Amino acid sequence: MNEQYEYVPHRLLHRRVRDIASGTEGELMAVVNENVAGNGVERWVRLAYIRDQSGLEFTTAVSNVVSADYIDTLEARLNRRWPPS
Repeated sequence: MNEQYEYVPHRLLHRRVRDIASGTEGELMAVVNENVAGNGVERWVRLAYIRDQSGLEFTTAVSNVVSADYIDTLEARLNRRWPPS
């Protein structure tokens, strides 16, 4: 095991994003391919580091990260159609 992590470029870096697993919004600070080895077996996972409004950073799977603008657009469209006529 040479490196424990490596930075990965991502199109949403330093933009407002939402973690769809928790619903928390914040700024995407980094995407890291991280070695979470246990018992000597290498296992690499891609993690997103998000900083919320209070300044705390948390991690989530990169597949859980979506642009907050995209979510805002979807919610606005749903609100226009609700309640159904």
